[in-house]
Amino acid sequence: MQLTYSAQSQEAPTGGIAGWATGLVETLGGPGAGLAIALENLFPPLPSEVILPLTGFAAGQGVLSLPSALFWTTLGSVVGALALYWIGVMFGRDRMHALWGKLPLVKASDLVRTEEWFAKHGTKAVFFGRMVPVFRSLISVPAGVERMPLHVFVTLTTLGSLIWNSVLVMAGYWLGDRWETVGTYVGLASKAVLALAAVALVTYVVLRVRGGKRARHRRS
Repeated sequence: MQLTYSAQSQEAPTGGIAGWATGLVETLGGPGAGLAIALENLFPPLPSEVILPLTGFAAGQGVLSLPSALFWTTLGSVVGALALYWIGVMFGRDRMHALWGKLPLVKASDLVRTEEWFAKHGTKAVFFGRMVPVFRSLISVPAGVERMPLHVFVTLTTLGSLIWNSVLVMAGYWLGDRWETVGTYVGLASKAVLALAAVALVTYVVLRVRGGKRARHRRS
């Protein structure tokens, strides 16, 4: 069954990410939506704010059931997160420290503090991170590096992803052919997260450079 659109709505998406996701859902149903979300976890540039509302819209059109949409998209989130988790496990703590030691403007103590923070707050980071654009994919890697117990990681990922996916899928379901509205607002949130991360990175680099100059000045 193909997605149908009202006379007042835009034409069915045939190109770009939306067209690709539409093709997967129309061809494979729920598993297609799950595959799209699994790939979105592995490649953050693929926007969940497009794939999930579109899946909800497809559920509203009868292409798949709403429970199927929620089940498969959440399963896809967990599968994609597990792939990144195992990448973190294989990379390992020793390699992370070796790589960190080669980076400019950073200290070994910075990584140690990060590890200590993750040991204390990692469960909250994994759970709530699933509801933060961009961060929702990246958080799986440090969880693997720090060897978070697998059953804890899967449980937190499942619960956090179910909440995030349900909000966006239900929004697409209820908005109908206005599902793209969801992507507009969530896309703005994603850009805000990236902007804050960029500001934090620039601030960190500036402080490191200034600190290094002061240290050299004191030694001279």
